[in-house]
Amino acid sequence: MHKTHTPLSIWFWAAYLVTTQTPGQSALQFQRQLGLSRYETAFQILHKLRSGMVRPERDMIGGEYPVEIDECFVGGETRGEGRGMHNMTRVIGAVEVRLRKAEEERAGTGRQHHEGGKPLRRCVYAGRLRLSTIPSRAADVLTNFVSANVAPGAVVRTDGWIGYFGLKELGFNHAPLDLCGDPEKAESHLPMIHLVFSNLKTWLHGTHHGRVEPQHLQAYLNEYVFRFNRRFYPMTAFNSVLGLAAHSTPPTYASLYSGDWKHPG
Repeated sequence: MHKTHTPLSIWFWAAYLVTTQTPGQSALQFQRQLGLSRYETAFQILHKLRSGMVRPERDMIGGEYPVEIDECFVGGETRGEGRGMHNMTRVIGAVEVRLRKAEEERAGTGRQHHEGGKPLRRCVYAGRLRLSTIPSRAADVLTNFVSANVAPGAVVRTDGWIGYFGLKELGFNHAPLDLCGDPEKAESHLPMIHLVFSNLKTWLHGTHHGRVEPQHLQAYLNEYVFRFNRRFYPMTAFNSVLGLAAHSTPPTYASLYSGDWKHPG
C-alpha cells in the first residue's frame, strides 16, 4: 500500500472480501463490486494481497498428526489449441489428518459413513494444508517439498511412486501404498488430500472459471491455503493478511505482467 494512489478504503475492502468470503474474489468481481474503472487495478491489488498470504516463518505441519501427500494436474480447456486439456500444471499437496475430540469418539458421535441417508460426523478432518506447483515428479523435487513443509519424524502417507522412497532416509515415518489405479484404495489411503484437490479445482472453475495462467497459479494456491487454514476463524484472517502484507515485498505492475515476479510458495 506504500505510495498507492488507490484509497485505503478500497484496500481494506479488498482484504476483507478476499479473506472472509469462502469463494474469495476474482479480479473482475472485485472491479465491479467496488466500482473500479480499470481491471488492471483490481488484478494488481488482489495479487499484492496474495503475496502477503505466506508467512515466511510458518511452522511445519504434521508432527503429532499423520500427513497425506499426493500430486494432481491443474489446468483447463484453451481456445484454438484443439480438444482436450492444455497448459496443465502439476501441483503437490500435503494435508494433516486430525482426529476429533476423544470425548466425541467415545460417545460414538464421530462416525465415518452415512447410515439410513442421514449425514454423520466423520472421525477425522483436515488440518493444516500446504500446496505448491512443481515441475515434475522427480525424487529431489518431491523430497524437497516434504522436507520444507512437514515436520521430521511425522507419519507421511503417499502412493507407491518411487520418487517418495527417499523419505524414510530423511527421518520420516513413510507409509506408501501402491494404488494401482484402484479408487477404493485411494479413498481409504489418501482421502483428505484427494478431497482438497477436488475442492481446489471446483474453486478455480467456479470463481475464476479455470482461467488461471500457470505463472500465477502459485498465488492462487497461496490464497486457497490461507483461507483453508483459517476456515474455523475467518474474521481473524482479515487482520492476518494486513499484518503479513505490511511486512512483505509486493509485486509491481510491470513484474506481474512480464512474468518476472515469482510468487512465494
